[in-house]
Amino acid sequence: MELYTVLLRTVFIYFLILVVFRVMGKREMGKLSVIDFVVSIMIAELAVISIEDPKIPMKNSLLAIFILLSIQLGLALVSLKSRKLRDWVDGKPSLIIDRGKINEREMKKQRYNFDDLLTQLRENNIRSVSEVEFGVLETSGKLSVIKKDECTGGSPLQMILPLILDGKVQEDHLEKLEKTSLWLRQQLKKSGYHDIRKIAFCSLNDDGTLFVDEKENNQ
Repeated sequence: MELYTVLLRTVFIYFLILVVFRVMGKREMGKLSVIDFVVSIMIAELAVISIEDPKIPMKNSLLAIFILLSIQLGLALVSLKSRKLRDWVDGKPSLIIDRGKINEREMKKQRYNFDDLLTQLRENNIRSVSEVEFGVLETSGKLSVIKKDECTGGSPLQMILPLILDGKVQEDHLEKLEKTSLWLRQQLKKSGYHDIRKIAFCSLNDDGTLFVDEKENNQ
């Protein structure tokens, strides 16, 4: 009877976990945020406990799993509207190589050493740091690389720094591009955009023009 219970629980938990992770959304395992990773580990552990000991009421594990799922979905919904929450949950990308120069201060801040840097450069088929104009350590821990020979026209930083996100001007990005909020607003007005709050995303193209994506239904 105990083996039969374990078999049924295993099959049920297997399909339940598939549904739970499907509901949590699509994201590659290597791109999970810290919160995603923690929730995934906890759900997996609860599932194992439920299968391993048939004497433990299954409802206890199921309740805990659904609580974790609710927390995850709640954070995901709020983070869609809140940039601050996204930054807190997922963190921010870090500029490890800036205009061909290694940013050692940022590396120390992220506890990222030269062995990590060289390993990830090799993974990007980079033989020497001298080939790199910008290296961005993403929130997933992956290093994104822009090579010097790819930087043609305009400022290379334009490729990686959005000017507006979710209706909010990214002042620090403008500063790095040596632009001002006033300049951005003037350029937007020339293109027919008068309300920044209605803009979901805006970046600067290589030719100096703006790429603008408005929020759906202007919400």
